[in-house]
Amino acid sequence: MKNRLKKMYYVLMLSLCMSVNSYAEYDEELAASVGADDYGMKSYVMVLLVTGDKTVEDKAERDKAFAGHFANMSQLAEEKKLVVAGPFVEARPKRGLFIFNTDSLETAETWVKTDPAVKAGIFNYELYKIYSSAALMLVNEQHKKLQKTAM
Repeated sequence: MKNRLKKMYYVLMLSLCMSVNSYAEYDEELAASVGADDYGMKSYVMVLLVTGDKTVEDKAERDKAFAGHFANMSQLAEEKKLVVAGPFVEARPKRGLFIFNTDSLETAETWVKTDPAVKAGIFNYELYKIYSSAALMLVNEQHKKLQKTAM
């Protein structure tokens, strides 16, 4: 009888342990707000910016294109289209990346073509579909809390 009770106790404890979701912190509302699937993931398009065909020699013209590049990134981020962006360090001809909040290569291409540095031929681009954490959607919101100086 004691052995049977012990076995029942262990089975019960094992069942309880297995029924406790290891994803106890799951937030259904947050997951829905960022478009997460059941794995906490979603599809995006990554844009790889590479050195373009055009070299802009005029400093004022180049500065204007890069000022527009940064302003465009800010606008796309505010519109929740641009999820993550950043330059590559010491990786030429690769220059940087964008991760766009879309699973459509066509939509991403439309958005990247709004970039003044792309329009000027300073950057060319390559598009890739990726599947990554939906938490990337929270980066811009959190970044605002960390950025002390404007770029």
